[in-house]
Amino acid sequence: MTERRAILSGSTFEERIGYARAVVDGDRVHVSGTTGFDYATMTISEDVVEQAEQCLRNIGAALAEADCTFADVVRVRYLLPDRADFEPCWPVLRRRFGDVRPAATMLVCGLADPRMKIEIEVDARRASV
Repeated sequence: MTERRAILSGSTFEERIGYARAVVDGDRVHVSGTTGFDYATMTISEDVVEQAEQCLRNIGAALAEADCTFADVVRVRYLLPDRADFEPCWPVLRRRFGDVRPAATMLVCGLADPRMKIEIEVDARRASV
């Protein structure tokens, strides 16, 4: 039987909406759309680049709990309400994904909270199961 395990970050959104930060399904890890909230304080920066950095810290924590790293990411999706905010984030994103080169998509869409300027979702494959 394939392992299926939910990973929770402690975000109040997970409890209120009913989802997990990530789900490990065998050798696959699916990390939910992750915003720039600092889950310990439930605060969020007004700066999109700082939000992108926090998104990646949050994703990195979920990947680590799933026994993965950013090197295991095979797919990334970027969601932003304002397309102009994407390019300023590129250096931050390149630091995490530049050597990994996952398949990527950027979408312009509304997010759940007007303070959110970027949301990042990743899929990874665990090397050892």
